Amino acid sequence: MPRIALVSTHGYVAAHPPLGAADTGGQVVYVLELAKKLGQLGHYVDVYTRRFEDQPAFDEVDERVRVVRIPCGGKDFIPKEYLHRHLGEWCEKALRFIKREDLNYQFINSHYWDAGVAGQRLSEALNVPHIHTPHSLGLWKKRQMETDYPEKADRFEEEFNFSERIKHELIVYRSCQLVVATTPIQLDMLMNDYGLARNQVHMIPPGYDDNRFYPVSSASREMARQHFGFEGKVVVALGRLATNKGYDLLIDGFSVMASRVPDAYLHLALGGENMDENEAKILKELKDKVAEYGIEDRVKFSGFVSDEELPDYYRAADMFVLSSRYEPFGMTAIEAMASGTPTVITVHGGLFRAVSYGRHALFADPFDKEDLGITMMKPFKHARLYGRLSRMGAHKARSLFTWTGIAQQLVALVEGRPVNQALDESDWAEPWNDGD
Repeated sequence: MPRIALVSTHGYVAAHPPLGAADTGGQVVYVLELAKKLGQLGHYVDVYTRRFEDQPAFDEVDERVRVVRIPCGGKDFIPKEYLHRHLGEWCEKALRFIKREDLNYQFINSHYWDAGVAGQRLSEALNVPHIHTPHSLGLWKKRQMETDYPEKADRFEEEFNFSERIKHELIVYRSCQLVVATTPIQLDMLMNDYGLARNQVHMIPPGYDDNRFYPVSSASREMARQHFGFEGKVVVALGRLATNKGYDLLIDGFSVMASRVPDAYLHLALGGENMDENEAKILKELKDKVAEYGIEDRVKFSGFVSDEELPDYYRAADMFVLSSRYEPFGMTAIEAMASGTPTVITVHGGLFRAVSYGRHALFADPFDKEDLGITMMKPFKHARLYGRLSRMGAHKARSLFTWTGIAQQLVALVEGRPVNQALDESDWAEPWNDGD
């Protein structure tokens, strides 16, 4: 069978990743799910990442997919913003491993800019096509941060290393065979801001596992609610403890909703199994904000939700909210929609352009707490709206965002076969006229 190399160098990439750990979130899920579906389509897949701490050299995901860890930069964790400094060493060791094992790849698919640097080096050395998936764009993140936090602009370069990132992005995007955008916003920026020709870019949205995330009966949902201790009208958010996720803005919005829906509760399942110093600081700030509003009895900090319990966590909730300051896509929102949970998403990202407001989901500006709070309130005030969002949100997810379809598109692009136009950007351009 043909063999494919996926490259994702930062974070804790593993067969069972510690989601919520540093630099370990939706992108890791994306890479692993894509790898598994490529395996089911008849490929062997090697997921290349960095080896650090006391990780083993290999992880078997299934009979056709494995994680291959290549060491570089010592044994300590290195943030993704500065990992590129050590990728020369990583690439040389990876190439020696590939030669020693006599591996031949149909193509290389790299993820995020640090892996793009590594993937391009491997591509040139092995004479193998390189497909790059950015996940997010440095120029877009820089503009969003400068707009949202102008008072902190002088510290962004040190924290996010924007100049180095954008320089490498330009080199990678113009050197690889194809760049895969995940949202219309990325597609536009890659052409307009990074200067790529239209034939150098194709859009394939991220996906979800439709074998895990789906609606269930009322009885099954009630059992899940009892398991998690949910009472009243439960609004949930989950993810890494990071400033850009906007949990503070969600608390602001919930304070507006709380005065109008007396039995509403906000459950925040944040962070991983272990928190670093910065994550602990963010969590304390969130708890302080809750105390300032005097809604400690209405906001629950649930802690980490395991991957096994995640589908039931979505189903048990009455609403899911994605309140990010900026979000290239929003995998958790798609998983929630697929599970039949009414969902509110941020307008600071790409996903809201894929849905019809009031049909598949609602969207709001998390920086406007009244807009967010009242938007969250509406489905609880109007039962027909609540039912429509639950039904049609799940339908939209199934029609556009399954991993199998995404893996098929990627292989079709490389092999020059026609790509399923049902998933092309035309579906996103006019969400009000989607005809579902």
